[in-house]
Amino acid sequence: MAGDRDPRTGVDPRRIGGIPLRAFAPNAITALALCFGLTGVRFAIGEEWEKALAAVIFAGVLDGMDGRIARLLRAQSKFGAELDSLSDVIAFGVAPAMILFLWSLDDAPKFGWTAALALAVGCALRLARFNSRMDADVQPHKSAGFNTGIPAPAGAGLAFVPVYLWLSTGNDLFREWYVVMPWALGVAMLMISAIPTYSWSSIRLRRSRIPGSSRLAKRKASSRRCSTPRPANCLARIWSARK
Repeated sequence: MAGDRDPRTGVDPRRIGGIPLRAFAPNAITALALCFGLTGVRFAIGEEWEKALAAVIFAGVLDGMDGRIARLLRAQSKFGAELDSLSDVIAFGVAPAMILFLWSLDDAPKFGWTAALALAVGCALRLARFNSRMDADVQPHKSAGFNTGIPAPAGAGLAFVPVYLWLSTGNDLFREWYVVMPWALGVAMLMISAIPTYSWSSIRLRRSRIPGSSRLAKRKASSRRCSTPRPANCLARIWSARK
């Protein structure tokens, strides 16, 4: 509104650089997720593998928070969507690729770096496809509550499965490059595939699918319809709803 602008500068004091102030909280969380992803690479350089995985996992937690906070504050913006995609590419594409390379793929005689690049590029292509279809009128997977391909955070988690197994069992087989390389390539292919995968909206239990929910709803409706004070009528209606 014109009344909200500074009469001397003509700028809305509640906006900085064209971004509303309420959008800074979710965007700051997105930037923090990016920082944690890169911090995972720093830990990997020092061969602190547990901390490297923990940093990327925490980046995934923050990635799940920023969108919800943005919707709660009504602070969705094109800027936030673009920042989120760039953060996801780095935190869940570049960082896992670097960690896997430093952990195992560097020992491959050939194509170790190529496999790491494939993981990063697969994440970037997956997010580019998501952004290009964001405003599409027809999205059959999304309308059914599914994702197209594996989401970037889930792809990073799957890429780290050999690292999890190595840390939990101490078996060096999981660290061998000939085990990690095909696994990383497979995860990259799953991210750019058109396979429908579950999303949070698709696994929510609908009320009609909960056993006994329809019967309970009928009982409540019958109880509300009992406007007369006679208990016999109410009991009769509730009993009929049970059948």
